[in-house]
Amino acid sequence: RLVESGGGSVQAGESLRLSCVVSGRIFDFYAFGWFRQAPGKEREGVSCISSSGDVTNYADSVKGRFIISRDNAKNAVYLQLNSLKPEDTAVYYCAGRFLKDRNMCTMTQGYDYWGQGSQVTVSS
Repeated sequence: RLVESGGGSVQAGESLRLSCVVSGRIFDFYAFGWFRQAPGKEREGVSCISSSGDVTNYADSVKGRFIISRDNAKNAVYLQLNSLKPEDTAVYYCAGRFLKDRNMCTMTQGYDYWGQGSQVTVSS
């Protein structure tokens, strides 16, 4: 089970930190991703992190502004959202999947477990 928190409403240029706490014993072996879905748009991959924690990837639209991290001791994955823009407004989802390669992650579909979503609203 994945439980997200940390969404909210902010002004453009401000920051938020999303958290995703994972229950169960899968955490150390799973890669995680953050996805978002804006109204009327398809869900898109934002960022991902490998199970080793050594590999991260970002969508071009958030590169340099968002930072993904994981804390294996807390079974948690984080997404730091900086310099937020109105176009970042969406419901953000965390997701987990097993990948044999511990230094790999993906921002495509194929994830096994999904959180409930957390609303992020950025006003100009």
